[in-house]
Amino acid sequence: MTRFFAFLTRLSHYRGFLFAIFFASILFFSYTAPALAVSKYIKRFIASEPVTLDYDRAGNTKTFTPEDFEQGKELFKEHCIYCHVGGTTLQDPRVSLSTEDLAGATPPRDNVGAIVAFLREPMNYDGSEMSIWCRQVEEDWISQAELEKLAAFVIRAAQKSPGWGVIKRP
Repeated sequence: MTRFFAFLTRLSHYRGFLFAIFFASILFFSYTAPALAVSKYIKRFIASEPVTLDYDRAGNTKTFTPEDFEQGKELFKEHCIYCHVGGTTLQDPRVSLSTEDLAGATPPRDNVGAIVAFLREPMNYDGSEMSIWCRQVEEDWISQAELEKLAAFVIRAAQKSPGWGVIKRP
């Protein structure tokens, strides 16, 4: 028993140091990265709960969270908004990012995988040649996961956001 008390006495000399180590380990192991704040726009018009979207024409689907849509929106703002303000297409106002126009493209671009494929190798609306207006997105520039979130944002905005892709046709 005396050995135990001697041990405790020695520990009391290091009490501040041990407390600091203990406290630091609690902080270190309990830290979680802050979640990306979901904007009011996403919550109101895009999704406040996870949403399952078509991934391809074979019937595969993928579920996206509001945080995924927020990341997709930010990627859209960073890379696409200059030509596609509000889902329109400035270079060719006859073709927008509406659900109708996405489905009418050749090949159709009305699912996540199709938009990703288009962004990896952009073709004009009728699919006859490479598009000179849209930049080819390489994997080392935007990852597959990020591009899927961007595509999901475009599709969901076309489905739900008021005024998205609305243009006056000549």
